[in-house]
Amino acid sequence: MEDGSLFEKMERHIEAQRATAKTVREWDEKRAVERVSPVIYAGALAAASKEDEAARLSLVMHRPADRNESDRKLEYLAAYVLTTRAALDLKEMRIIEAIADDLERAEIAS
Repeated sequence: MEDGSLFEKMERHIEAQRATAKTVREWDEKRAVERVSPVIYAGALAAASKEDEAARLSLVMHRPADRNESDRKLEYLAAYVLTTRAALDLKEMRIIEAIADDLERAEIAS
């Protein structure tokens, strides 16, 4: 999941979110018509969300080539947080901050 441009990583993340939403919808429809074990349901949702999590982590770990790309990355992640009401964990926030700081130091040095 590490390979690819920022745009490709964003596209993978969007597709993973769609797949997760589809899985949730399908399982909710199934639960509406038949009894489903909560353990099986939770397992199915956890499996579906793993790709979303991996795609998001790939974005978090992405090292932008320049300030412009860094801005796009931060805008995308902000939109993700605002749209989904999800939170990035402290480790993800620290990684994002460190990568942005590294880019700023590189720009100052050049």
